[in-house]
Order: sequence, then structure tokens, then C-alpha cells
Amino acid sequence: MVPAVSVSTDSNGYLVDREDWSPDLAVTMAANDGIELTEAHWEIIRFVQNYYDEFADAPPMRVLVKAIARRIGADKGNSRYLYRLFPEGPAKQVCRYAGLPKPTSCI
Repeated sequence: MVPAVSVSTDSNGYLVDREDWSPDLAVTMAANDGIELTEAHWEIIRFVQNYYDEFADAPPMRVLVKAIARRIGADKGNSRYLYRLFPEGPAKQVCRYAGLPKPTSCI
């Protein structure tokens, strides 16, 4: 059973304050979506957090795929792989789990 965590989110479930993020919160958010986070998920979550720290922006899907392909490898930098991990939309879902804002170009 995943413990309940109370934090402020916007109407789409993204954290209002990034300082509220924790690995336990990510696990809770994912569990609420029916996902058990694996090391594969954490690799992408950490990648997106590092990307945000470097560029001060959450990557939209195309940018995410290209950046992962360049830094981690083509086997993980493709839409199919990312959708298997984050089926509701990789860019949006991984940013939510990572405690980051919704990517600006995502609907």
C-alpha cells in the first residue's frame, strides 16, 4: 500500500512547488495511474529532471526523444519505448512524476 501524500498541484496534477517532489511522491503518483516504477522509469525521470535543471524547461515529446537518443541511446530514445513506460503521454506523464511543470507545447 502506497502512503497518502498531500501536496499542492495544479488542475492537471502537476506540482505547484517543485520542492514538494520526492521519490515517494513519484511512486504514489504512478501507483494512482496503475504504474509501478521500475529502474527504466527512474532512468527517464532522472534524465528529465537533469534536462530541466540544465535548460529550465520541460522537454516536449520530440525534444525528449531526441535528447534521450543522444545521451542514453537510440534504443531508449524512441516513442515506442517511452510510451511503453508512460502510456498516457511520455512527455506529460514523466514530467508530472518528476515534479516538473507540464511541457509548454503539450496539449
